[in-house]
Amino acid sequence: MTLLDLTPRVATSDRLATLPVLIIGAGPIGLAGAANLAERGIDFQILEAGDRVGAAIRLWGHTRLFSPWRHLIDPASRRLLDSTGWVGPVDEGKAPTGHELVDEYLTALAAVPVIGSRIRFGARVLAVTREGMDRTRTLGRENAPFLLRVQAADGQTEEVTGRAVIDASGTYGTPNPLGSTGLEPLGIDQVADRIIHALPDVLGADRALFAGKHTTVVGAGHSAANTLIALAELTKTALGTRVTWLIRNRAAARVSASPEDELADRARLGSRVDRLVGSDAIERVDSFEIARVQRRADGIRLIGRRHGEEATHDTDLVVNATGFRPDLGMLREIRLELDEIVEAPKLLAPLIDPNLHSCGTVSPHGFAELRHPDPGFFVVGMKSYGRAPTFLLATGYEQVRSVTAWVDGDMRAATTVQLTLPATGVCSTGPTGAGSCC
Repeated sequence: MTLLDLTPRVATSDRLATLPVLIIGAGPIGLAGAANLAERGIDFQILEAGDRVGAAIRLWGHTRLFSPWRHLIDPASRRLLDSTGWVGPVDEGKAPTGHELVDEYLTALAAVPVIGSRIRFGARVLAVTREGMDRTRTLGRENAPFLLRVQAADGQTEEVTGRAVIDASGTYGTPNPLGSTGLEPLGIDQVADRIIHALPDVLGADRALFAGKHTTVVGAGHSAANTLIALAELTKTALGTRVTWLIRNRAAARVSASPEDELADRARLGSRVDRLVGSDAIERVDSFEIARVQRRADGIRLIGRRHGEEATHDTDLVVNATGFRPDLGMLREIRLELDEIVEAPKLLAPLIDPNLHSCGTVSPHGFAELRHPDPGFFVVGMKSYGRAPTFLLATGYEQVRSVTAWVDGDMRAATTVQLTLPATGVCSTGPTGAGSCC
């Protein structure tokens, strides 16, 4: 079999056998799914909302990942790239930045003809369903193709069909709200211009926005830590710059240094934040539950409760680093079976529940834990973790290897799931707060 022999292997009807697998998202996990399908000779199409591969990663590309290169390259993708003469990273023990991951790996992978010819950019998936039926209809459901409603960059809408769907669209575009209730604080519409998305480029493209301002970073995870460190550095050169770290719990164990963390860059990140807080370079406000926000002439006021009493906090800008959640609106007509706490697939949730596991103790899992009542539909990658934090790319690569084996009817490979993750110490203090990845 050659990589160009993209003939479907298993289908439940003659029509399904003529349709491709539809992959949502051209990030690391979506492209890995494509490489695995290409290796098995199964046709596919990738629908990417952005104008380039790794579009979401590019938004935080200045940030260094935790994992070294050896954990960031999907095995099937490596085999495909090696066949083209690709020269990989010289030092696979080094952790790259997001931009380096895209420029040195994902861009090369997307340039391979069997992958690149099947990517549609500017294609935003608005909804996923079954052709001719909503989620309430059962008769003939398994033989009905999946139907995706897609909006192109010019605003035109069309529908495409496929034999299976792999949703690798990620979560970066859907941050958790600032409110401690899981809802946006009252008054949020009046201060939208004062609230910044997680992982801004504080020392680069966004420097002018933060210089000389008082910025409050809300969140208890590694996304918050990266921004706090950058803001503390900015205070050395930009007069009047102040940094406050606001967390909703009493402690931020997820971002604190852990001697058990085998990801050295993550361990150093926690140590640096601890030192900055200890030296008063960062002011820390804990146990603050945000309920409302109010616009001030020169900034924003956070209103809520702290230690059981009413409290306020005034600042110029707020960085929302409270983590991310999956976009489930686009999946309303698909039959999903999600855990009621973390919004991950029902069988996967107990393996990743942050109340029970650190990110290094997650058991290997594949198609069996990721499947839903609609056969052939899978959520993979960061989105498969729902609201649970600290997803690692190596986990997603094994997910799509198993899923694509299932699509191919190779049950032996699909059920033989193996994954070795680095121990990562404490990753969570509970179901709230910022997640981190990679």
